Amino acid sequence: MKSIIIIGSGMGGLATGIYGQYNGFNTTIFEAHSLPGGQCTSWKRKGYVFDACLHTLNGFKPETKVNAFWQELGAMPCEMVERNEFVSAVLPDGTHFHNHYDIKKLEYHLKQLSPDDADVIDEYINGIKSFLGELDWFGISNFGTFWEKLSLVPFFLPKIKYFKYTMGSFGERFRHPFLHKAFPLIRYSVPDVPLFGYLAEHSSYIYGDSGWPRGGGMTLSKNMASRYQELGGTIRYRKKVVRILTENNRACGVELEDGTQHKADFVVSNADGRKTILEMLEGRYMNKKVSQYCEPNSEDNDIAFSVFVCLGVKRDLSSYPSFLIMFLDQPETIGGHNCDHLGMQIFGFDTSMAPSDRGVIKVELSGKPSYFSQLYQDETAYQAEKNKIAEQVIALLEKQFPGLREDIEVIDVSTLCTWERYMGGTQGHNNFPRKYKDLTDIRNVLDFIFGLNRIYTLPGLGNFFFAGQWVTSMGSLFSNALTGKTVVQKICKKSGVKFTES
Repeated sequence: MKSIIIIGSGMGGLATGIYGQYNGFNTTIFEAHSLPGGQCTSWKRKGYVFDACLHTLNGFKPETKVNAFWQELGAMPCEMVERNEFVSAVLPDGTHFHNHYDIKKLEYHLKQLSPDDADVIDEYINGIKSFLGELDWFGISNFGTFWEKLSLVPFFLPKIKYFKYTMGSFGERFRHPFLHKAFPLIRYSVPDVPLFGYLAEHSSYIYGDSGWPRGGGMTLSKNMASRYQELGGTIRYRKKVVRILTENNRACGVELEDGTQHKADFVVSNADGRKTILEMLEGRYMNKKVSQYCEPNSEDNDIAFSVFVCLGVKRDLSSYPSFLIMFLDQPETIGGHNCDHLGMQIFGFDTSMAPSDRGVIKVELSGKPSYFSQLYQDETAYQAEKNKIAEQVIALLEKQFPGLREDIEVIDVSTLCTWERYMGGTQGHNNFPRKYKDLTDIRNVLDFIFGLNRIYTLPGLGNFFFAGQWVTSMGSLFSNALTGKTVVQKICKKSGVKFTES
């Protein structure tokens, strides 16, 4: 029986292990943390659950190919929690923009708010509608045969016009000052993300395939870890891999932080790509393309989701929107970043995230890696800044949630440094290779959707594969898990084994 060592128990690592077990390989996952899931994680504080990963999940509709995939991995069943709107935005004077999932309700609301923007609103609504229907285009694009994928061309051609926009560039077309300012932020406060991705996600929720899994990301991670172990796989927690062993330019095992070595026929890394290439493999298997992929973001560039301020509050939050953009009276510098709004998830819709009659608010802030890495050198200064950030955020939230301070039972602040310490990734969650500079370029869009230019291997190194976020260059849990299936297919082909999905 051939063996596979997997570095990291993120989505890609767990999926590699599960499909490896299905196909008769002896697999072992070495995980540096004490829990499975990698970046798909959450943690508990005094009965409150703080989720650092999920906003939404695809694959709830039983007849879709993505749902079948989650079933293979043991991630389902998960209960989908209903939400009424994608996001809400609010001005200091109380004016609201509700981005309802219900299309008729959304169109009426927007035209009441800004009659002068009827043309842009119509285009926006039609964009959402264009993705609606019974066609499982997302599943086909990922699991279909060549001819099935080719059959999607007529489906995508009318939508090409939406591919040229980001959320920011489309939002600039609104004449109403509030919509002009709020629309670019409705997809998790990131104006640079492609418009087509948001339109597809909105329609997917209407179709019943996209939503929030009760309990958050850790529900999926634990379900998959259980399936893996039921199949005979082994997860060794608190075992950090520091070196990938090679013989004759073939990966043959790993060395752990404690000095022990473990041999295998194949090695799959679901760990941070830069650390894998530059540290575990000492930069020995690189070419120009790989070198470019290893270039990190500038330490002085702002990165989304750099700071999470999580609050456990003694208050029923079920009447609030699941995601809220709260614009400030005036910009305020928080954690070195100039903020004109606070983007937050409000977990009143999932009662499993807090004790009875209580809720969780998670504020997501951008920041510069250099700002926190410098502070981190001085523990006292770093902790003082985290306390200051929490205090600033709470003071601002008081304007939207009067009396909130008295209701707060737990405060938890995490930064990019926290993320790297517990997840091992460089620059927090944003640790994928620098592949897509412009996602309004149709070539990059096709690559992004269909995975035409994904890096699974390294030049000159045999029996080694990547899985997870380093392959996909995106935060999608589904896409990252799918790389694990693809890796095992490649290993089966190399080993002369017929691949099976169960």
